[in-house]
Amino acid sequence: MADVELSALKKSFGKVDVIHGVDLTINSGEFTVFVGPSGCGKSTLLRLIAGLEDATDGVINIDNHDVTNVEAADRGIAMVFQSYALYPHMTVEENMGFGLKMTGHDTTMIEERVQKAARILHLEELLDRKPKALSGGQRQRVAIGRSIVREPKVFLFDEPLSNLDAELRVRMRLEIAKLHTDLAATMIYVTHDQVEAMTLADKIVVLRDGRIEQAGAPMQLYNDPDNTFVGGFIGSPKMNLLNARVIDYGNGMATVQLTDYNSDQFSIACETVLQEGVSVQVGIRPEHFGADGNAALSAVIEVVEILGGLSFGYADAESESPLTIGLEEHQLAGAKGEFTARFATQRAFLFNPDTAQRIR
Repeated sequence: MADVELSALKKSFGKVDVIHGVDLTINSGEFTVFVGPSGCGKSTLLRLIAGLEDATDGVINIDNHDVTNVEAADRGIAMVFQSYALYPHMTVEENMGFGLKMTGHDTTMIEERVQKAARILHLEELLDRKPKALSGGQRQRVAIGRSIVREPKVFLFDEPLSNLDAELRVRMRLEIAKLHTDLAATMIYVTHDQVEAMTLADKIVVLRDGRIEQAGAPMQLYNDPDNTFVGGFIGSPKMNLLNARVIDYGNGMATVQLTDYNSDQFSIACETVLQEGVSVQVGIRPEHFGADGNAALSAVIEVVEILGGLSFGYADAESESPLTIGLEEHQLAGAKGEFTARFATQRAFLFNPDTAQRIR
């Protein structure tokens, strides 16, 4: 296990700045997930840590050693890629031990490490098979096993599940989570899937345009987002952002009213003093609508997705940001058409519509 510390880390490709002075500490044994939309810099940041890209500026420390200019092979890391990259002519056992064989390790030691990794990943019965005789999930486990036998200080995963079907992704998520528990290793994982991030991470790092928007525990980001980007990216379906104006302020409470939907006036806790008439955005998660809410809005629900325990209704379904309302089972029969949705104001957020930053 090892700490990873990034200090003022920058990466440019020619005149294009991709990573903008990232500062981040990943504690020993922590499972950290880099998440964000395509092009946000998460894979580039991982490749900088791995030594597959050269930093333009800044410092990378692994296990209290400056590795900024150290070759990838000497950093004590192992990387699992999106593609399995297995040698088709080798068996599973040979694929897993090949890296150690090439670096001159003892045959007995290689066999011991391969057998240990195979037990961890439940590959013992597959060691004599060639990759073509394996399923996608089994091939990915072999790729992970190839990393385990190296006994690295840090494991790096670059979207390792993106080539798998939905059911297999869920199963592999559980296996990777259990692997982290068993090994207690430092792991850094890249994904664009916020569900993967929420279910796997000890710490989530939300990236946009090569900058860290917010970093913290999954439920910290879910319950306390710093801005509309984090609030909308963490949580599925995404948070509703509704235009509103301030009616009154007093005793640490902002009284607001929605401008695009008929609603009661309602109050949200807010330490920042807000003037009457100021425009704000109210963030309400779809799952925080419910019959026991202390405020309400009216909307015309056009589409209903029935998902079982919690379903969703959509108003303004053709817009880029439809209003999404969580529906309980007893609400489904009369959901379409004019609908009064109650929501919990204590779980709502206020944002500045000009800066997108949270108003606290």
